[in-house]
Amino acid sequence: MSQIFTGNFTQQEPLPEASIEAAVRVMRHGRLHRYNLAEDEKGETALLEEEFAAFTGAKYCLAVASGGYALAAALRAAGAKAGDAVLTNAFTLAPVPGAIANAGCTPVFVEVTANLVMDLDDLEAKIADSGARFLMLSHMRGHIVDMDALMAICDGAGVQVIEDCAHTMGAAWNGVPSGRHGVAGCYSTQTFKHLNSGEGGFMVTDDVELAARAIMLSGSYMLYERHTAGPPAEVFEQIRLETPNCSGRMDNLRAAILRPQLRNLPDQCAAWNARYQRVESGLANTPGVTVIERPEAESYVMSSFQFLCPDFSASQMIALQQRTAARGVELKWFGADQPVGFTSRHDSWQYVTAQSLPQTDRILAGLMDMRLPLTFSLQDCDLIAQIIREEVGILHQAG
Repeated sequence: MSQIFTGNFTQQEPLPEASIEAAVRVMRHGRLHRYNLAEDEKGETALLEEEFAAFTGAKYCLAVASGGYALAAALRAAGAKAGDAVLTNAFTLAPVPGAIANAGCTPVFVEVTANLVMDLDDLEAKIADSGARFLMLSHMRGHIVDMDALMAICDGAGVQVIEDCAHTMGAAWNGVPSGRHGVAGCYSTQTFKHLNSGEGGFMVTDDVELAARAIMLSGSYMLYERHTAGPPAEVFEQIRLETPNCSGRMDNLRAAILRPQLRNLPDQCAAWNARYQRVESGLANTPGVTVIERPEAESYVMSSFQFLCPDFSASQMIALQQRTAARGVELKWFGADQPVGFTSRHDSWQYVTAQSLPQTDRILAGLMDMRLPLTFSLQDCDLIAQIIREEVGILHQAG
C-alpha cells in the first residue's frame, strides 16, 4: 500500500512565547500606533528597525505594512517616476510587478534560467532595449543570481537595483547579506516568510536621502525624528515638504511580535535548510527530475522547494499534481494557463503589456513548487521526497 503524508503545508509553527508576551504587553498599554509613545519611550517599531538594521549591516531601516509596500516605496524613494520602465524577473510573484505598477511604472520582464535566476545576457539586452534605469530584482523562492556579475552590469549601465528579499532574509552571496548589494533591500514578514507577523515588511538602505523619502512616504507626518534607525533631522528639511504621505507604517503590535523572532532567525534558517537538504537528497538522481543547482557562493535560506520536470507535458504535470495530492503532498505548478492561489505567470498580469519570454515559459512549464514549513520533521521530508520520486517515476516510465 502506498504511504500517505498527513502533514499540513500551510501550518506554521506557533509564535514563540516571548512574542506572545511582548504582544500582550503592547495590548495592555494600548499604544499600538508607532508614534503613540510614553515619555522617553522609543517604541517597539523603532527598536525593531534598529535591530533589523544591525542584523543586515545597513545604516537605515524602515518597518512597513508589507513587503510589497516596501518595494513600491523604495522604487519611488529611489527616484522612479510615473511611466518609467522598471526591469524585473519574468519568474516572480504578483506583488513584484504589482509594486512597480503601484509606483506608476511599467514592468519590463527579464528571462530566467533553468536555475530559476535572472538571465544576465537577457538583462544586458533589456537594459539596452528599454533604457530602464531601475531593476527590481526578485530573489524568487530563495534563488540568488550571481550578484557580483549582476551588479557589474547594472553599475556599468547606471541602473539602480532594488532587491526583493521576501524569500532571502538571512541569506547571502559571497558573504554579503541579501538586500545589501543594491540601493535598497526589501523584505516581507508575511506569515509564509522567515519572520511571521501576518503581514509586514522592511526596507533597508545606506542612501540617506532614499531613507528619508521612504520614511516620509510611509506616513511619518512630521515625526521622522522618532525613527531612530533613520537619517538625521536635517536631511528631511526639503524632503518632508515634497514627498507625499502614502501611509504604510508598521505598528507596535506587529513589531513586538517580530523582535523575539529576529533573535531566533539564524536557528530558524538552519532548520529550514536542513529540511530543504533532506528533500534535495531524496530527489537527487531521480529520472525525470532536475533539482536546482546551488552555487558555492550562495548562502541560501530555503523555506520552500522547487524542482523541474523539463520533459513532462502539461497533462503529465497536472497528473503529477493530482497523484501527489492524493498521497497528501501539495505541489504548485507555475506553468498553469490560469493563476491559481499564489501561482501566476507573466501573461496573466494583463495590466502589463504582453511580452515574449519563450525561455521563461519553457522553464515554468516544467516547474513544481512546494512549501516546507518548520512544522515538518526531517522524517516528514524524507517521506515527501519518496512520494514525489515514486509518482514521477510512474509518469516518467509511462512516457
